[in-house]
Amino acid sequence: MTLRLHRSRRLGNILDGIGNTPLLRLKKVASHVPDVEVFVKLEFMNPGGSVKDRPALRMVQDAIGDGRFTTDKVLIDATSGNTGVAYSMIGAAMGYKVQLVLPKNASQARKNITQAYGAELIYSSPMEGSDGAIRLVRKIVAENPDRYFYPDQYRNPSNPLAHYHGTGREILEAVGDKITHFVAALGTSGTAMGTTRRLHQHTRKIHCVAAEPAEAMHGLEGLKHMASSIVPDIYDANTPDEILPISTDAGWDMSERVAEEEGLFIGHSGGANIAAALILAERAQKEDGGGCVVTVACDRGDRYFDPVRWEKKYKW
Repeated sequence: MTLRLHRSRRLGNILDGIGNTPLLRLKKVASHVPDVEVFVKLEFMNPGGSVKDRPALRMVQDAIGDGRFTTDKVLIDATSGNTGVAYSMIGAAMGYKVQLVLPKNASQARKNITQAYGAELIYSSPMEGSDGAIRLVRKIVAENPDRYFYPDQYRNPSNPLAHYHGTGREILEAVGDKITHFVAALGTSGTAMGTTRRLHQHTRKIHCVAAEPAEAMHGLEGLKHMASSIVPDIYDANTPDEILPISTDAGWDMSERVAEEEGLFIGHSGGANIAAALILAERAQKEDGGGCVVTVACDRGDRYFDPVRWEKKYKW
């Protein structure tokens, strides 16, 4: 066994730890496609614990840079949880006040983490999912616009730009010309849009797929079934090469499977991503005789301890 030693990074502050997450090859759950490499980018290794650290930081930095966000304003946004954790961490590190609007049935872990950073929580209807949080935050900001900086992660072009300059670039640096497929599930759609645009500019063709919940009433927290949701302004249905429906059961079952077989404890959106990646790997094995599929583990599974099985049927 060869040991590779790497010099530890020294960080000026916690925000310097965002990005440059590792890729993990999945060997056991992908053992039936031996000629296809399946990699998952471990975004839970960002300091805030999720992929949302990337766009949250980019949106805040861009707004500070152009004067939209000043110290006298409160950052407020709608979130299903992970972006809220990222905002809360960034606010604490940079000295800004943060208010978050989220569905009342968002996982208790996310509520606890955001409050630990000092964020104030405002709850929207549990039955309206992320769309209810969006409607409520827009109402709050409209009533007092001078008080708030509202990044609006669903409309903000800095969201996909974080992945264009970060996630997509890092994937190419890690696997280069080897990659044949990429897949990411749709929430705000920032990960799928930004990463896909970067990968489509590569010198070889990379088939980029957007996965989405197969059902309007689903239990994949943070993801959007676009046909029945408020469609984010940053989403462009023409950007991905394919839209791939993934059921709630497939996402939940895969998150449990990779924990048991790979020692990888991730959330259900990451489970949906890996389920989609295996579908693409099976296709590549059959049609092309091999390939390399990359996807994203959005967050850790410990943020989902509280939901019980019947919550799989919620519309988040």
